[in-house]
This record gives sequence, C-alpha cells and structure tokens, in this order.
Amino acid sequence: MTKRTYSPSKIKRKRTYGYRARKKTRDGQKVLKRRTLKKRKRIALS
Repeated sequence: MTKRTYSPSKIKRKRTYGYRARKKTRDGQKVLKRRTLKKRKRIALS
C-alpha cells in the first residue's frame, strides 16, 4: 500500500504558509493583500 500524502508537521506548515513566509515574496504579499481586502479573519497561519 502507498503511503499517505499528508503527514502533518507544525514547523513545515509554518515555514511554507506562515505570515513571514508570505511577506518574504512579492506573490506572498499579494496573497496577504487579497485576504486583507476580503476581510479574512486569518490572513495567514496564526
């Protein structure tokens, strides 16, 4: 049987989808901007 694709790790998750990771790149900043304009409760992983 094949292994499962999702094996959660808090540190990996934060490093790829966290606020600072988003701020680092131009596209990540666009993501934050879009989510802010949309009035999202969480704009990035908290």
